[in-house]
Amino acid sequence: MSSMYFTEEHDFFRKSFQDFLQKEVVPHIEKWEETGHIERFIWEKMGEMGYFGLNYPEKYGGLDLDLFYTVIFLEELQKINSGGFAAAMWAHAYLAMTHLDKEGNEAQKEKYLAPSISGEKIGCLCITEPFGGSDVSGMRSTAVKKGDTYILNGSKTFITNGVYSDYLIVAAKTAPELGNKGISIFVVDREASGISATKLDKLGWRASDTGEIAFDNVEVPAENLMGEENMGFPYIMQHFALERLIMGINSHARSEWALDYTIQYMKDRVAFGKSISKFQALRHKVAQMASEIEVCKTFNYVTAKRLNDGEYVVKEATMSKLISTKVADEVAYDCLQMLGGYGYMEEYPLARNLRDSRLGPIGGGTSEILREIIAKMVMDGKTYKPAT
Repeated sequence: MSSMYFTEEHDFFRKSFQDFLQKEVVPHIEKWEETGHIERFIWEKMGEMGYFGLNYPEKYGGLDLDLFYTVIFLEELQKINSGGFAAAMWAHAYLAMTHLDKEGNEAQKEKYLAPSISGEKIGCLCITEPFGGSDVSGMRSTAVKKGDTYILNGSKTFITNGVYSDYLIVAAKTAPELGNKGISIFVVDREASGISATKLDKLGWRASDTGEIAFDNVEVPAENLMGEENMGFPYIMQHFALERLIMGINSHARSEWALDYTIQYMKDRVAFGKSISKFQALRHKVAQMASEIEVCKTFNYVTAKRLNDGEYVVKEATMSKLISTKVADEVAYDCLQMLGGYGYMEEYPLARNLRDSRLGPIGGGTSEILREIIAKMVMDGKTYKPAT
């Protein structure tokens, strides 16, 4: 299957990225997991290597490569066993920067996208609200036009890179009376007066800074409006396909890593006079996990290929996230079980893997919401089209 999607150039990129992560990132992971603060130098090094610009235009410093370089980027980030570090990187590169690339005008791209690709600026995407959760259309944040500015008020929560980022891509209602047809998107500088952020204490993804952000009469220049006014909701919906596929790919990669680690442990662990990899009950559990991971990975690759070819894969990406995150949770649980008491110890990596995995069925749209989206499409004949 690898040769169907990955060329020799892809393989070379994978190896070089693996080497980079082992040399530049892995030695710092434990510190970042403890502090919840990924130091600035690694963003700059990632930028220098071009890792933030894989699928962005060369005009702004990107490499304009196909989506399977992104697949490799996501897979290898998962295999250093820090969901928080991985999330900080891909939330910057594929949440904040995707909106800049797709809805930003020339001036916005020069000011924010180019330095984001180089690692000089860090971005975050602010959509979820304390009272909204998965209900994007129910957001309460407002941006009221006043002369040449918008006055932004409201709050956002569960925002990856929400504390240490340099700019924020913010969704707010510019016409509240229109409901989801009255949402707009803005790029907002961190130093703007009236912005405050509080770091949240999470079960997993410990290395990433996840913030609750308040906007108190923040003056946003009208030139910071992204795209058309009141088109924010379809912009957001359009990019959920990529986000959900990303989380599906993250899940199959995380599961592969956990299973590989577990198989090696089982081969080394001796009980009752033989390696526990020889016990049929455990072997069959591994066989089941390996099969489910492979099915997810194959489906995710097919979906990535279709997205790369320009198809709007909202149904398939939603399915990818729904099933892949479920399998990842089950794999994390069962792999930890294979280690017995050692699996429950923090010095063994599966404890972190289990905690990090649990966010999969929650973030980017809960599994409950995803099932309803899929049900509308397969049962009610609902169709979705991209906004742009």
